Amino acid sequence: MKLRDIGEFGFIERISQGCLIRPDNVVKAIGDDAAAFKTAAKQITLVTTDLLVERIHFLRKATSGFSLGYKALAVNLSDIAAMGGTAREAFVSIAVPEDCSIQYLEDIYRGIKSLAAEFDVNILGGDTAHSTVDLILNIAVTGIVSKSEILSRDKARTGDVIFTTGFLGDSRAGLHLILNDIETRSKKHRDLYEAHILPHPCLREGRYLASKKLIHAAIDVSDGLSADLGHIVKQSRVGAAVYAERIPISQNLQSFSQKFHFDPIEFALAGGEDYVLLFTVAASDASRIAHGYQKQFNKPLFAIGEITDSGSIELIDREGNTKPIIPSGWDHFKSY
Repeated sequence: MKLRDIGEFGFIERISQGCLIRPDNVVKAIGDDAAAFKTAAKQITLVTTDLLVERIHFLRKATSGFSLGYKALAVNLSDIAAMGGTAREAFVSIAVPEDCSIQYLEDIYRGIKSLAAEFDVNILGGDTAHSTVDLILNIAVTGIVSKSEILSRDKARTGDVIFTTGFLGDSRAGLHLILNDIETRSKKHRDLYEAHILPHPCLREGRYLASKKLIHAAIDVSDGLSADLGHIVKQSRVGAAVYAERIPISQNLQSFSQKFHFDPIEFALAGGEDYVLLFTVAASDASRIAHGYQKQFNKPLFAIGEITDSGSIELIDREGNTKPIIPSGWDHFKSY
C-alpha cells in the first residue's frame, strides 16, 4: 500500500494514535491547525530540530523504518540532553517519495513512539508532503531546564577535566559495516551496527549532571570528538589536551579495528554520531562528579584530558609525544 491509496489525512489518522504520551498541560494535540500546550513557570524552554535526508544521512535499503524513526528522535533528544534539559514535545515532518510503502512509514512512527514513550515525550503534530525522489524526515523537539542548571558550550575554564560519558567511534564502525555490506551476524558486529542505527540519547545522564550545578561546558558528540571538542574550545576561547590512551574504546571497536586494519583512535576522533556527552568540570570537583555518576548509573565517566590556555587541541600519545588535532568530524557543506 502506498500513501496515495489513503491520502494525507488517512495517513495522519493511522499514525496519530499513541502519540500523546503525557496529556498533562496539553491543550490541543494532533488534529487542529497548531498544537497548544502550557509551559512550566520559571523554566527556560529549549527547542531543537534535526533533518534526515535519504542518501545523505541514511540508506533506506539498509535501514528499517523503526530504526530510522528511533534515530531521528534520538538525535534531537541528545541535543536536549547536552543542555541538561528534560524533553517535552516533538513535532514530526516527513516528505514521502512514491516508492515508500505505508508499512515503512508506519514503522518509522513506531520507532519514534517507542523512544518517545521511554522519555515521556508527546508527539503533537508536524507536516507531511510529497517528495519526488528521496525520503526526508525532520523532527523538532522542545524541552525545559531551569536557568540555574542550563548547560552550554562556552564556559569551559583552564584546568577543567574533560569527561565523556561513553565509548567513542562505535557508530563510525557500524556505518562502515553498512556501507560495505558486511554481515553483522556476530554479536560484536551487531553491537557496532546498532550503535549507529539505534543510538541512545543521554537524557537522564545530562539531567543528572546539570542538577549538580558543577559542569562548566557540555556538548553531545554528534560530529566526532575532535569537532565537538573543537566547538567547546572555540566558544570558550580555551585549548585542550587529550590523552590518546584515555579515550574510551570499546572491545567491539578494538576487534573491528584489528580485523579491518583501522586506527580506533582515528574513529573516535573523527567518527561522529556516538551521541555520548562531552563535558568539562573543575579539577577540584572531578572526583565527586565521577563518583556520584558511577553510583547513579552503575557505569563510569571517562576523563580524557584537560582544558588548557593554548587555543588549540593537542593529542598526547602513550610516550608523551604531542601533535595537534585538527577538528575533522562531519560537516554538511565540506564533506561532499
